[in-house]
Amino acid sequence: QVQLVESGGGLVQPGGSLRVSCAASGSIFSIGTMGWYRQAPGKERELVASINAGRNTQYIDSVKGRFTISRDYGKGTVDLQMNSLTPEDTAVYYCNARVRGVDVWGQGTQVTVSS
Repeated sequence: QVQLVESGGGLVQPGGSLRVSCAASGSIFSIGTMGWYRQAPGKERELVASINAGRNTQYIDSVKGRFTISRDYGKGTVDLQMNSLTPEDTAVYYCNARVRGVDVWGQGTQVTVSS
């Protein structure tokens, strides 16, 4: 069993930075890919960034050059550093872990970009 707990998030002005973190507990060495998704009001949940067991990363086009995903494999944590934030980045951000083919989700953390 793996559980995920997110932290960070909050309110930030356009152009600002924010970091969201996710800590896994339980069988952390059974985790494959970890990633961050987001869901804005009225929109579908989308993958923002992911990092697999081989340290390969992927980003959606809209965040490339602004967001950086990082992972501590020994601690079972994954962070998302978000820079140059815009109102379009406003969403609930969810941590995800793929564990033996099954998706595990955190509870989500709100990120609001507004002046």
